[in-house]
Amino acid sequence: MPYRRLPNTDQARLRAIRTAIEAAESASTGDSLLSQKQLLEAKMFSPIFEQTIKQYSDARTQQAILGRQADVAAKQARIYLSHFIQVFNMCIARGEIKTETRKMLGLELQGETVPALDTLPQLIEWGNTIISGEEKRMAMGSGNRIYNPSIAVVKVKMQQFTEQYHKHQDLMQTIQKLHTKVEEIRPKADALILELWNTIERNLGSIDTEAKREVAIRYGLVYAYRPSERLNNI
Repeated sequence: MPYRRLPNTDQARLRAIRTAIEAAESASTGDSLLSQKQLLEAKMFSPIFEQTIKQYSDARTQQAILGRQADVAAKQARIYLSHFIQVFNMCIARGEIKTETRKMLGLELQGETVPALDTLPQLIEWGNTIISGEEKRMAMGSGNRIYNPSIAVVKVKMQQFTEQYHKHQDLMQTIQKLHTKVEEIRPKADALILELWNTIERNLGSIDTEAKREVAIRYGLVYAYRPSERLNNI
């Protein structure tokens, strides 16, 4: 005999509630397997649950889009910042800028290595340090101005990246809040479905015939065969 299988995804939960509502509303007067109180409760809960899971799903979709945009912006910012530091080092090597000006940009006095820019926090920290240091150097007239890329272009690329980064971070916080809301409402959906399905089966009597199962299925109940039963029904 097949066993009843409760929904285990949010879309399946929503479908189960909607199907029960539709079946109860389409039943002739007095023939509904659900009470008016249960039907009203389901109709009130359904749009709230639908909106909650839709908001979470939409936010996750937007997060993927913003994540890709942030990755592209970070790649651009990393390239321009790295190239600027390399050109700065070459200007020092050619004697166009004094070696001690490295300190103004937060760089080690000796060596020509580019600092680590692998992580987003590193990129943000070094971007701010290099930009503020170079602007201070220019204000003091300490050496030649650097071009290709200029600090103005580096600053634009960093601003574009940080804007996308903060948007993404803000959305991640929103997603966490929405996830919490889904986690809170999901048990309520499960409890409602269990109550509806129990009532439907109770009003049908023992679900021991194919005809009764067909009626229950119209109300959204799902039945599945165990492996051994499935083989016997092939």
